[in-house]
Amino acid sequence: MRTVKRAAWLAVLVSCVSAVTAPALAATPRAPKTAQSSPNRPQNPVTAQGAAQAQGASQAQAASQQAGRQQSQVTLALSKVTPSAITASGKNSRFTLTGTVRNNSGHTLAGLSVRLRYSSHRITSRGELAQYASAAPSRLPGATTPRPLPQAAAANGTQTWKLGGNAAAVGMRQFGVYPVGVEVINSSQQVLAGFTTFLTFTGNAGGTQPLSVAWVWPLIDGQHRANDSTFIDNRLATDLARGRLSTLVDAAAATTTPITWAIDPALLDDVQAMNQTYLVKRPGTADKGTRTPANPAARQWIDKLKRASKGDPYFVLPYADPDAVALVRYGDSMARHLDIAYKNTAVAAEVLGRAPTVKVAWPPSGMAGPDTLDALSRYGQIGTDGAFLLSNSAFQENPQGYTTSATTAVQTKQGMRRVLTYDDTINDIVSSGTRSPGAAALAEQRFLAETAMITAEAPNLRRTLIVVPDRHWNPAPEFAQRILAHTKSAPWLKAVDLQTAIKAKPQARVFTGYPDAYEAYELGPAYLEQVRRIARDVALFSQVTAEPVRIDYTRAVLRMESAAWRGHGRRARAAREELARELGAHKAGVKIIPSQNALAGSSGRILVSVANNLRDQNIKVRLEVTSENSAKLQIGRFPAEDLVLELGPGEKVSRKIPVQAAGNGNFRVRLRLITAEGRVFGTEEITVRTTGYGRLALLITGGSLAVLFVGVGVRAMRARRRRKAEAGGDGSTGAEPAPIGAMAPASGDPGPPDVPGAGAGSASPARDGHLPGNPPTFTGNP
Repeated sequence: MRTVKRAAWLAVLVSCVSAVTAPALAATPRAPKTAQSSPNRPQNPVTAQGAAQAQGASQAQAASQQAGRQQSQVTLALSKVTPSAITASGKNSRFTLTGTVRNNSGHTLAGLSVRLRYSSHRITSRGELAQYASAAPSRLPGATTPRPLPQAAAANGTQTWKLGGNAAAVGMRQFGVYPVGVEVINSSQQVLAGFTTFLTFTGNAGGTQPLSVAWVWPLIDGQHRANDSTFIDNRLATDLARGRLSTLVDAAAATTTPITWAIDPALLDDVQAMNQTYLVKRPGTADKGTRTPANPAARQWIDKLKRASKGDPYFVLPYADPDAVALVRYGDSMARHLDIAYKNTAVAAEVLGRAPTVKVAWPPSGMAGPDTLDALSRYGQIGTDGAFLLSNSAFQENPQGYTTSATTAVQTKQGMRRVLTYDDTINDIVSSGTRSPGAAALAEQRFLAETAMITAEAPNLRRTLIVVPDRHWNPAPEFAQRILAHTKSAPWLKAVDLQTAIKAKPQARVFTGYPDAYEAYELGPAYLEQVRRIARDVALFSQVTAEPVRIDYTRAVLRMESAAWRGHGRRARAAREELARELGAHKAGVKIIPSQNALAGSSGRILVSVANNLRDQNIKVRLEVTSENSAKLQIGRFPAEDLVLELGPGEKVSRKIPVQAAGNGNFRVRLRLITAEGRVFGTEEITVRTTGYGRLALLITGGSLAVLFVGVGVRAMRARRRRKAEAGGDGSTGAEPAPIGAMAPASGDPGPPDVPGAGAGSASPARDGHLPGNPPTFTGNP
């Protein structure tokens, strides 16, 4: 499995590079730990031979520990090996190794010196090469005369050293790889530091088929935005100006070696977003964020990329490089997100000004099972002219012993699809840390040795090697440039582009599938479940947005599914929560404004308002009004088009909805906002109160009040006139005086015919001229 191979290779590389990067330098292989017996534990009887072996192991361990203490005193680094390929004669028949030694002990190291170790034995296999790489240089039989290092011998001293030799003198006779080493020793001939590297001898390589090498140059980064408007860090600004992304573009621009770019459109999308003012907000904090002006490095990097990649083929990953294996494992609901990711790749063509020229699907870690390959083939439209890019660990090793050519094929539900396999060992060499002193030179020599060894395994076969550094490759600038130059200049290599490899004849290989151990490195189901919930809310929100769409969370969800979050659970969770918070705030910006409504009768209209509090986005929803008890409160007819609401940013609209009540009481009315696809976006409830006073009752009551007011007014006017008359002193009752000679009617006589109610038995008039209990009347002529 690739994990085991990678771990083994890293262990080998550390043993080689420790001379460069760490104070403790392995001069000899460290002895394995042995079980130590407790002095209080009873011992089993052992033979004399067994006792001697145990004692020897203990002594070896003690010697190893002593060597480790000595190694910490000195740091040895390799700076350069020239030439990169050694010939049988001429100026390139001599080789030179250059490097530095530093005394870390803090005191003088008497007799400090450096010497070259070598072997005339030509390495015969890649396995043997790996053994030499992990071994101490003392394994090599030949040694030159030590050269003193007086400057390095002084406390904290540093000195440059140079060692060399002649190809013939060290026994180089045939094309192939030869091991060499460098040791630092003290006056007691103790090895304080050392490393093993390799020289490639071209010899008489006539008739050898050169190894075709195709480079995939990754332009992929981590995710920097929670949503489209908020960056969760500002690391990208540094990487564009003077970091790994700048190094990769500059190295490609400095060479004519063919390369094929692997580009994540999300990276170019992020860079474009930095061309204008952007917000940087640390997720999981109360910080409101910092408005950052447009970054000039973003525009400069885009311009450099266009120049460096001009004429080079490139392919795009699905947007944000999703963890395809994890999405497919989760189920169809998430696997379909791969389709969305592929449909959001157009940003790469927009930035570069040209469409992708190669169709390649590269799953995370270069490993995928049949279901994932089928999904990538279907959604990525990897037809017969495209290919998968997979690790060679996904296939059985060649039983014939030599490294197989890169092109093969696998069966998918879409049919047979081509596969380009890349060599794990080569990739680990190239992707190893090369920024520490000396590490780059060791990696260069190992790369040349491995490719020469592959060529020498089957010199008459035409084969292709694919080199694919890790997705987040961070090489030393000089290493990235030199490794491309070596690919073109080494006589046993031939640089080609990826399309040439795709068109090569496939070699039959057995596909072993996806190792179960890799599942532990995927995005987990609990994390993806949270992302799925956010995706569901995003789909709902997108259904209420209207053109022009300025708030879109589609790409934000894809960024949450990126394989770059592997191993970064805490940061991934913080970014996801920041996205959920922002989305929730935008959803809450489209809402129904509840109000209290009362009906003074059995029918009327209720007021309903809807607000769009989003600053930059138009929305379109349909208002749905339903009664909780339709038997007692019915919603009247209303033009359907009046319930489809289109609101601009910050706009609020109201609608009066007719209702009919069958009695008195409080009735619940449910208000819902419905999306264009019929999903419920928001819900509110209001209470409608009815009193039972109908329109006729109101008319009667109003008429009665009008009569009352008129009567009161007339009575008030008469009273006023009477008071005026009394104030004049004539004793008048308010009526005109009777004619002379007229007599009042006798008791019991009927009154005048125009006096209603007068008659026999009526009481005498009161002093104000009114009859008790009757409305006021006039006597005589008005």
